Amino acid sequence: MYDTWIDFLIRAKQKTYAGKGAEEAPSRPHSHDLKYEEGPLCYLDTYLGGDRFAGEEALWERGLPVWSMNYAGQVTGGPFSGDFLKEALLRVPKEKPFRGPAFYQNGDYAYTCRVEGDFAWFQGYETITYQGTVIYDCHFHGTLIHGGL
Repeated sequence: MYDTWIDFLIRAKQKTYAGKGAEEAPSRPHSHDLKYEEGPLCYLDTYLGGDRFAGEEALWERGLPVWSMNYAGQVTGGPFSGDFLKEALLRVPKEKPFRGPAFYQNGDYAYTCRVEGDFAWFQGYETITYQGTVIYDCHFHGTLIHGGL
């Protein structure tokens, strides 16, 4: 039912933060904003912080909000690799189009993501380990926005 939104969301994620896309002008003091548009669809990822961060990804159709996800996380150790995180997030699965795959590994780094729920209502948690030690974690949750369309 939401295939068009999910397909767009995956492309948007791959073209913005995970794909090392350019940031827009900040919408709030010191925010990082990444935007992607196709036809009537618009995606915006905006977050605050660095090693400790909080943000929101949202999707609009014809100017009306239809979906949103909030997230907050932190780097808890090192050596953290933002490039590895982006590598994992590029692999966002269609069946759970929120963050990265259930598991991804490259060398000493491993990414895990678990999600409860579906596109309409969900919550999840992701970690990165380096040589088996957790060095990053992030909680996220989201929902369809009723009253949009």
